[in-house]
Amino acid sequence: MLILPTRRQVLTGLGASALGLGTSTGAYAFVIEPRFRLAVTPYALTPPGWTPGLALRIAIIADIHVCEPWMPLDRAAEIVDATNALAPDLILLLGDYPASRTVTWKRVPLPDLVRLFEGLRAPLGTYAVLGNHDWWDDRDAMQARRGPVESRRLLEARGIPVLENDALRLTKDRHPFWLAGLADQEPFLPMGDRRSLADIPATLAKVTDDAPVLLMAHEPDIFPTVPKRVSLTVSGHTHGGQIRLFGVSPALLGSSRERYAYGHVVEDGRHLIVSGGLGVSKVAVRLGVPPEIVLLTLGQAAPAA
Repeated sequence: MLILPTRRQVLTGLGASALGLGTSTGAYAFVIEPRFRLAVTPYALTPPGWTPGLALRIAIIADIHVCEPWMPLDRAAEIVDATNALAPDLILLLGDYPASRTVTWKRVPLPDLVRLFEGLRAPLGTYAVLGNHDWWDDRDAMQARRGPVESRRLLEARGIPVLENDALRLTKDRHPFWLAGLADQEPFLPMGDRRSLADIPATLAKVTDDAPVLLMAHEPDIFPTVPKRVSLTVSGHTHGGQIRLFGVSPALLGSSRERYAYGHVVEDGRHLIVSGGLGVSKVAVRLGVPPEIVLLTLGQAAPAA
């Protein structure tokens, strides 16, 4: 199944080329930033409903999009090592493990990537959700309109739980909290089917006490419907627009995703953090939004990278 870039995506890529015409900017945007830069982006907050004394250090890996040449296995191994070096209590994988065909020069087998994920180390474990590309890359699941997709099978075989409309109760320093994860919101979009698999009520029905809830949702689009019962939602998917200049993502201007393009968003007292992710999709360019591991410190004054 060939997923063609939209006119907006093509223009965004061409715009990045124009920026670099006659300078080093184009080479930087197409080669250096997406392939060789790696940032650790820290956030520190005590979200609403958070238990006093519950301090969590969480590393977030989003949108790795493994492929040659933009995210080869040695680059993925570097990300795993950098994540472990942050000494997190908990590691969250926010989906989109395979790359789109429009940027893939050579496919990297998903089993090889997930074998690297098995090396992630955190006392409270590593947990995952699925993204749209985890569905779009699995032709059989797309045709059948049901999973489990290859990404889920591989992750769970390596001992990494995948949360699709599910919630788990974890404990840190005798303080409980809930980790919840939604199923993907646009799994069948290339087939012309806009049906979402995400089910917030069913997910939160599995929360059986008043401990705070941390929610993983690959796409941030669902955030307006997330209730205040959830202390914090974390998402990826947007890549920050892949081009971000002066706090603006040109590829997302005028779209419903503009308000959730990147960073820490607060609406009606509810909190969302959107990772800029690590890989590329549709067009192989990143400018002003370097690949990042998010380091999230909850219940403390400031994180130490």
